[in-house]
Order: sequence, then structure tokens, then C-alpha cells
Amino acid sequence: MNDTATMRAIVTHGPHDYRFERVPKPIAGPGEVVIQTGAVGICGSDVKCFTGASLFWGDGNSGGYVEGPVITGHEFAGVVESLGEGSAEKFGIELGDNVIAEQILPCGMCRYCLEGSYWMCEPNEIFGFKRGRAEGGMAEFALLPSNALVHKIDPRLSEIESAYLEPLSCAIHAVDRAEIMPGDIVVIAGVGSIGLCMLQWAKQFRPGILVAVGTRPNRLDLASALGADIVINAREQDPVAAVRGYSSGYGADIVIEASGSADGPQQVLEMVRKMGTVVAFSSIKERTRIDWNLVGDQKELTIRGSHLGPCCYPKAIKAVADGRIDVASLVTALYPLEDFDLAMQAAMSGNGIKTMVVPGMEGRRGEI
Repeated sequence: MNDTATMRAIVTHGPHDYRFERVPKPIAGPGEVVIQTGAVGICGSDVKCFTGASLFWGDGNSGGYVEGPVITGHEFAGVVESLGEGSAEKFGIELGDNVIAEQILPCGMCRYCLEGSYWMCEPNEIFGFKRGRAEGGMAEFALLPSNALVHKIDPRLSEIESAYLEPLSCAIHAVDRAEIMPGDIVVIAGVGSIGLCMLQWAKQFRPGILVAVGTRPNRLDLASALGADIVINAREQDPVAAVRGYSSGYGADIVIEASGSADGPQQVLEMVRKMGTVVAFSSIKERTRIDWNLVGDQKELTIRGSHLGPCCYPKAIKAVADGRIDVASLVTALYPLEDFDLAMQAAMSGNGIKTMVVPGMEGRRGEI
């Protein structure tokens, strides 16, 4: 197989076993699109998958979500390199356009898809986890299948900002689920790459007090710069007591849980006021325990889950293009494909915020 028929990619074989390989370059069939990948983000779920979380690999590395070997990566965007028959008309795109596909590939046949809730599709096939059906974007080129949900990106966005649209869309959906009203006391519990996007989107709903809770001073400093009225370092003070102190003892009207910590769910149930709202966003590696009485008998809470970023990609594209959301400042390290191991180490360290892999940046690497 010659080099023009292959491409470089990062292929998932198992926990801690992600390999830099040459694989066949995808070919666009009817209704399909092949893009030249611009950039690919590494998110918290990628880290959990890499480290062997049972959600992805099952117990004893069997029965999990991942079907490998498979090209990893679901936070990616790129330029249209080839179009299959009918795909230009189907998606309203042409060669050279910068595009992104939503992370899920809906089946179109299950009850959720037929009801219009495509993001809850029962097969739940996400780019980067299903061999042959949902290969990811951590490669020079990526195939967007015919059931992909493709969006054309405003040309004002860079390749880095374009790749960030996936986590930003997830953040927008979570905040929209909260239904923030002007004057509400809102807490974003967790100020990682998505929590900092949530913070910026929440600010637009004019909360009375917008609180960011985290454990890393650099991230809390950035949260302040991006619009948080109050930042709380959970390693230095009790965040529950602090939030109650800012709310006349009642607690927050809305808490969005984005910490990824096993202690997070219980903490937010204690932090929210009676008849308040909690949005559960985090993917948590460990099993968690909560006091269920807080939800019903003691507080009569509204609990809302948040999954993916449905119907939010156009909002995300416009918000970044208009300068209302800053994602560029959240990207703290860039690596070429061949340095994926270093990129994953950087993402796992937690020292930065968002680590990205850029297939076209051979010879350049490291912190921005």
C-alpha cells in the first residue's frame, strides 16, 4: 500500500495502548465526506478511556463501550477534501469548506431518533469509539459518514477554535438545560475546559451572582477573567458553606456539576437551595454515593441530565465568530500526531486546560 493510499493516525487498541500507525485513507462513498483534519482536542472522556475506565472497557476489559481497534478522537473539525455522491447537496457544503460533524452518528430508526431526540440515539455511536462505523478524527483525514450531522463553520474561526466547537456545544446544552433566569445565583462546579465554556455562556443570561468552584488557582484566575463574580478554591475553603454565605444561607438557585470528581454529586446537592436545579454533566470514572433524601424529601430538587451538544453547534459557531465566547485562550498545548503520548500526558497532568493534537504541525510541539 503506497503512502497516497494511507494516512497517519492514532489507533486505540486498549487501555494505555494507543498506537501511532499508518492506516488506509478513507474514501467518500455516497452521502459521505472526507475532511483533512485541522485539530483534535483531548477531553476528559478521552483520558478516562485511555486509563481504562469500566464505562469504556467494561469489567476486566470486556463488555465496554469501545469497539477497537479504532481511530480515536471526537473533538475535531477540518476542511472538506472530497465529497461522495449527493453529499454536497445534502449538507450544503463544497470542497474547501471548513466543517464539523456533531459527535454522535444517529441511527435514525430508534424511538429517540424518530421522536427528534437524536442525541439520545439508542445505539449511541460516537466518533472515535466504534471500529468501521464511527472512526475518530485523530488522523490526517477523517470520514464523516452519511448519517453524520455536518455543520459549515464560519471562516472567521481558526482550526483550533473549530475543533473546540464540540466541547463548547456540550457546555451550551448543559447551561440551556439549567434555564437560568436573570438574578439567579448560579454555580459552575468545575472549571476545566468545558466548565470555563459553561461559565461564559451562563454569563449571557445575566445571573445575579455567577460562582466558579475549582481546585486549581490558574483555572480560577481564568474563570475570574472570563466573567465569574466569585471564585472558590475547594482546597482552601468549604464550597458549600461559601455558597450559602453568598446566598443568605439558602444555597444556589442553580448548580451545574462539571467537576468530574466522585465527590461532586453529593457536594452540589448540599450546595443548591430547596426547590433549586442541578444539572448533571460530568462523566465520572468511579461509582459515586449521594444522600438521596436531599433530592426529594428534604429539598424537592429538579435534577436534569445533560448529554452531548444537540442543536447547539450553530449557536457555538456564531458565539465564537462574534467574539462572545473565547475558546482560544483555553488551549494551552499543541502537539503533532507523532507526539500523541506526550499530548495525553499533558492532558492527564491537569496543569493546562485544553490540549490539542494538530496533524499538520510536525516538528512543532508543546505549550502555547
